[in-house]
Amino acid sequence: IGHYMYVDSVYVKDFQEVAQLISPKTTAPMSGCLSFYYQLKQESSIVFTVYLRDMSGFYEEIWKTDTALSSDWALAEVDFNAPYPMEVVFEVAFNSAKGGYVALDDISFSPVYCSNQTGTPFDPANAGCDFEEDLCNFYQDQKDGPGWSRVKVKRNVYRAGDHTTGFGYYLLANTKYTSQPGYIGRLYGPTLPGNLQFCLRFYYALYGFFKMSGTLAVYIFEENHVVQEKIWSVLDSPKGVWTKAEISFKKPMPCKVVFVSLCKSFWDCGLVALDDVSLSLGSCQAADSFLLSPGECTFEKDECVFTQKKRGRGSWHRRRGPTPTSYTGPKGDHTTGVGYYMYIEASDMVYGQRAYLVSRLLRGISGKQCLTFFYHMYGAGTGLLSVYLKKEGDDEEIPLWRRTGEQSISWLRGLIEYESDRNYKIIFEVIRGVSMRSDTAIDDVLFQAGPCLEVEEIQFSSGYPDSLNEIEY
Repeated sequence: IGHYMYVDSVYVKDFQEVAQLISPKTTAPMSGCLSFYYQLKQESSIVFTVYLRDMSGFYEEIWKTDTALSSDWALAEVDFNAPYPMEVVFEVAFNSAKGGYVALDDISFSPVYCSNQTGTPFDPANAGCDFEEDLCNFYQDQKDGPGWSRVKVKRNVYRAGDHTTGFGYYLLANTKYTSQPGYIGRLYGPTLPGNLQFCLRFYYALYGFFKMSGTLAVYIFEENHVVQEKIWSVLDSPKGVWTKAEISFKKPMPCKVVFVSLCKSFWDCGLVALDDVSLSLGSCQAADSFLLSPGECTFEKDECVFTQKKRGRGSWHRRRGPTPTSYTGPKGDHTTGVGYYMYIEASDMVYGQRAYLVSRLLRGISGKQCLTFFYHMYGAGTGLLSVYLKKEGDDEEIPLWRRTGEQSISWLRGLIEYESDRNYKIIFEVIRGVSMRSDTAIDDVLFQAGPCLEVEEIQFSSGYPDSLNEIEY
């Protein structure tokens, strides 16, 4: 006496009409067994199919009826894997008005596979690399010679380090020692399974005097076809800035990602740097809808969880591109090189003046928490950047971290481990330094539960310069 869904060919007006029943979108990664009962009565061919549809509109068939009639309810069970947001689509296609009907009932999902599936699911974490220890699962074609080298630069105020921390390793192609005109360096990633939507993200930087378009390209290599398809190549980018690239792709067969660097002629051979390659499941837009924790702020859309203590000349500004004063501030944001960051404009402030960026009330938990962020302190007059913890109900602000003076021309990573079982706020405070050349910026703030997995490599001077203690505006 309950209800069920059904579709009947008597309502068909056109030849080959299709009826679809679409599930809600999955909101968390899930896999297991999808089961449902159906009845099928047909006089001429009805095609009853179940698909997974991802957010970019790709359909993947996961089940189809065989032609046997079943006037009784039949149970169908199908293994189902939705590592990124998907919808389940039940589709019936009629070939004539005398087709018959399909009824559907009791759709359920169990997190255990229907068949005794063995084999580990693909883990996208193994397909990326930050190059700190080695090449991870990447390798080079030996016949090309040593195309990409793993390098670490001695960072100074005028030379950027790697993208991960500013102090680590990255890959460099077309170095003076390896490249001859006409030379190609190929870096192969590990084999990826077919029929999955992927999002590839990486950071690259170009160094050179000439037009650099085409010096770095990404290909998809299908091993069984020996086919290479170009899916991305660099256009002119700002020189010497880490820039983020994001590419969504899906291939029916197993494939590899290949980073190709080209050195066309002696004059057309700039340096190409590559770092922090990562792979996630789903298109790049869909992947974000699962992964962006409330505790991450890139400042791309707004100031997220942060507000100003007071707005005015002595306040933080959201900006993209370089800051107005030469020889101070970043060339671009840390996230992509072309996005937004927060900074103080020293020329609007006076020496010793403070600007505060205060988070909303964050939930306290027992145990350690980790705050990571990127900061930019370049300029001869740079003052002081401090981070404080203020617990609910307390007047005092507990100092957690501090840097004073010029640190680097590149973005550096700050790591802070702290504890607060009460609700709390995090405060970023800048004190403007001695000259206009003291623009200070922050970007990509991330709050995570649990201890920091790494420690910060270098402690620069801490504590106030004596002169700043005496000034209070």
